[in-house]
Amino acid sequence: MRLAQVNVARMRGPIDSAVMSSFVTKLDEINALADGWPGFVWRLKGEGNNATSLQAFDDVMIIVNMSVWESLGSLKEYVYKSDHVGVFRRRKEWFEAMDEMHMALWWVPSGHTPTVLEAKERLGYLRRHGPSPFAFSFAKPFEPQTQGAGLGLRR
Repeated sequence: MRLAQVNVARMRGPIDSAVMSSFVTKLDEINALADGWPGFVWRLKGEGNNATSLQAFDDVMIIVNMSVWESLGSLKEYVYKSDHVGVFRRRKEWFEAMDEMHMALWWVPSGHTPTVLEAKERLGYLRRHGPSPFAFSFAKPFEPQTQGAGLGLRR
């Protein structure tokens, strides 16, 4: 099993605006860091080697990030112990605070590439029902299950 993650954020301005420019200039560096990080498997890409061009929600100001990792530990190490943490600390400069859960984790079989639709379903499920093996967070993780975590979408 591998760990899939999605996180969404509502930008403070259009991706090509002045308020987002310092974020945009960091994208290639941070994505390259992820690509080479131990345990990294895959990340969602659109135009320009990142996912900012993909519109997953009706609100055009919401951007999506998705990736797959070998383990929860490898993702945590990248997020909280790499140079990514500097970008993470500056998130309030570029993104509005969200009132609802903006990140979800779930286990997928090795070789499975999650879709944006799947990620939206997992995030929605977590928002409605809280953490479970179907969708969870860093704060309340679940161990991988060989059966039961399933790929079937639940509403």
